[in-house]
Amino acid sequence: MNMFNLKAIGTVYNERKTPEDDYWGNISSLIELGEEWDESCLDGIEAFSHAEIHYIFHLVLDENIQNAARHPRNNPAYPKVGIFAQRGKNRPNKMGSTIAEVIKREGRSLWVRGLDAIDGTPIIDIKPVMKEFLPKGEIRQPTWSSELMKNYWE
Repeated sequence: MNMFNLKAIGTVYNERKTPEDDYWGNISSLIELGEEWDESCLDGIEAFSHAEIHYIFHLVLDENIQNAARHPRNNPAYPKVGIFAQRGKNRPNKMGSTIAEVIKREGRSLWVRGLDAIDGTPIIDIKPVMKEFLPKGEIRQPTWSSELMKNYWE
């Protein structure tokens, strides 16, 4: 397999200091781009209601990476499913992705709401959400995933 080097473009700053499974909906976060990035990198982002934020689960230890099926949240009430059939943090490349609401932008600073990343999380990319990239048709998912997510965005 090919190896890739990713470079953080910025850092998350918010009140959440430890990973938690629920209650991310009202979390406001500041994403501060690194000094090497010209502030014009964010020009126009405020015209979009949402941005897709890609980040690294930087606190996940290599020995906790999941490479086989498991119960989501280690809850035996949920079926065993592969890591690629769930959104757990113990992923092979420790990569997370969330669509967050854009609140405002100033210089190299972007404020968002609903980003499920803790304080200090490295950001690896920011993309505007365009409706043409959203799924077409009805979204299908198993019942267990709806149950698991019931308090996630509270």
